[in-house]
Amino acid sequence: MTVDDRNPTARALRCLELISDHPGITADRLAERLGVTERAARRYVSVLREADVPVVSTRGPHGGYRLGRGRRTPLIFTTDEALALVMAVLDGHHAAADDTEPVGRALGKLLRALPESVGEQAAAVRRLAAAAPDRQAARPDPAMVSTVATALNSGRRVRLGYRSEAGNAFEVEADPWALVIWHGRWYLLCSLCRGGENPQRCYRVDRITALETLAERAVVPADLDPVRTLEANLATGWEYPVEVLIDAGADAVRRWLPRSLGRLEEAGEGRCRLLASTGNPWFYAEELVRLPVDFHVVQPVELISTVRVLGERLLRAAGPIPASVQQ
Repeated sequence: MTVDDRNPTARALRCLELISDHPGITADRLAERLGVTERAARRYVSVLREADVPVVSTRGPHGGYRLGRGRRTPLIFTTDEALALVMAVLDGHHAAADDTEPVGRALGKLLRALPESVGEQAAAVRRLAAAAPDRQAARPDPAMVSTVATALNSGRRVRLGYRSEAGNAFEVEADPWALVIWHGRWYLLCSLCRGGENPQRCYRVDRITALETLAERAVVPADLDPVRTLEANLATGWEYPVEVLIDAGADAVRRWLPRSLGRLEEAGEGRCRLLASTGNPWFYAEELVRLPVDFHVVQPVELISTVRVLGERLLRAAGPIPASVQQ
């Protein structure tokens, strides 16, 4: 919150902001930041307490002021923070300007609760910005996200029900590792309890139909990188095993294809091999078309036939080569 430091009330609000942003701040440090004496700083703390703001203090070399839990603890935002929050919500959820949507209603309540000097610019950005919907995004039910987060926080194994893209329903037991948001989609990264050689899985949260926390403790890798692990596993565990030979080295191909499409290994003679699996041959064929070099699909037959159909469709779209170009 932007405050006028010449005003005692403003200084009290600034004091609250400092305690909120720096839990454990000492009286001398608080006085330094406020530009007043330690005695005055303590007086501002007393003003906050008289207003039922739960400021607690601890003694000792590591003591200081912090906000305790209380019903009157206010939220404090600077103008930049309020603007950044609105921009992030609009960028991630394009219905944020719609008061009929839950996220829009929540954002509206937050902005109305802010002082006019802080919330006015943020409200203007929310009202005037036009956001194009992300057609690839799939936002899950907030209640299921909460259930998944609670299970992760418990550090215990889960039993989850799932419905695949093809509509197949199944149930698994797994150790949950992380909740990852990847290009507008929410995934639960986990390891199956009976998953064979490659137990890692990434399940779309919007397709989880049920989730139960079990008694057993979950085992999570200490050096886990959730995003990289998710990308490496998005192309594993699907119905059709994929092998594609590409007429370029692996380093070059990594610049053209996302990591989520599979694993690359050198195949000799300036070529590399793409190994993965897919449940959607059409999607996979469209991704391969992006390659600026020749490639050869070794398997599966479903992907081979899809690439052929896509190629024939593109040839028909291009039509015959004009005589002027042939010459």
